[in-house]
Amino acid sequence: MNPMNAIFANTIYTGKSVVTDRYLTFSGKNITGLAKSAKGQVLGRYDILTPAFIDPHSHIGMERSGEPSGEGEANDQLDSILALTDALDSVQMDDKAFRDAVESGVLYSCVVPGSGNIIGGQSAVIRNYANDSSNALIGRAGLKAAFGYNPMSTRNWKGKRPTTRMGAIAILRGRLEEVRRKIQKHKKAKGSKKEDITFSAEDTVLQNLLAGKFRLRAHVHKIDDIAALLRLVDDYKLKLTVEHAMDVHQPEIFHELRHRKIPVVYGPIDAFSYKVELKHEDWRNIRHLLAAQVEFGLMTDHPVTLARQLLLQTRWFLRAGLSKQQGIELVSRMNARILGIDDRLGTLEKGKWASFISWSGDPFDLASYPVAVYGEGELLFSDPN
Repeated sequence: MNPMNAIFANTIYTGKSVVTDRYLTFSGKNITGLAKSAKGQVLGRYDILTPAFIDPHSHIGMERSGEPSGEGEANDQLDSILALTDALDSVQMDDKAFRDAVESGVLYSCVVPGSGNIIGGQSAVIRNYANDSSNALIGRAGLKAAFGYNPMSTRNWKGKRPTTRMGAIAILRGRLEEVRRKIQKHKKAKGSKKEDITFSAEDTVLQNLLAGKFRLRAHVHKIDDIAALLRLVDDYKLKLTVEHAMDVHQPEIFHELRHRKIPVVYGPIDAFSYKVELKHEDWRNIRHLLAAQVEFGLMTDHPVTLARQLLLQTRWFLRAGLSKQQGIELVSRMNARILGIDDRLGTLEKGKWASFISWSGDPFDLASYPVAVYGEGELLFSDPN
């Protein structure tokens, strides 16, 4: 039986509320509760406690710190539809960015392929503190897709490539239609004729997408690119998460996403607007996101914005009117919910993983920093000062 441990904090952001003068108790990898009196061994006393942070869209371990850009592995140039590729297979856990992330309290990431291909491959939700990529994996969060400028900018790569937005949509539509018709033909076939209809490994992935077994994680920035994507979603009844949406400067499309219950993984806010499709990017666009009350979380898109700066981006939301508790929720509970891991992570509640950050002071004060970081009940980092 695992021993009971406790951490005291003057203030605890649970991911749902704020409580004061409490002990967070845990045994093994799981939280046992919040208590007014100590239960078990008290491992420390701190000013502030928050849940571990989760980055819902990252290329950490794929685009690696200190390595030439030519060695980056976020995009494979083999073809524009790569449903079988798996981001996890290119993750290298010796990337220095993992250590920086953990020391900043960002303990989990959803690593996704890049946006050079229309379908980039499978995403992987990982521990940033694991010793290898197999032990890092804790879940899956969908199939990465990309629309807008990026997939039409890679026309010199191998395979069938679009040169326009309509071309990218057409290529994906054609592939989905091919699989859908094969499914329909297979359902109608009888006896040996049914066995004659075979599905390739890539067909099977797209078949599962059409069946709603996982989401399309769609890189898209502009209003009309989202509108075009929604037409595709309507035609094929796809489950969708909108990734980025940084050029959206009018409220209507966010209201439409809320009406459809389509979540947004927003960001990265502190990145340079390096292309035309980001010409309307502005932190003030946040007001449209908030006014629409669409479900959303916050990404870094590491290394576009560094993983260790995830919490720093929330300052714009506080400026737009969110409370500090809501700012913490953005990078913990909301991201966990969108990724489908909120049964284990995102809040400091009984039964969830004991993954949390102890702070020297107010997390939103630039002079404050993590002094102890725990992942699944284990001390991962302790500040030597």
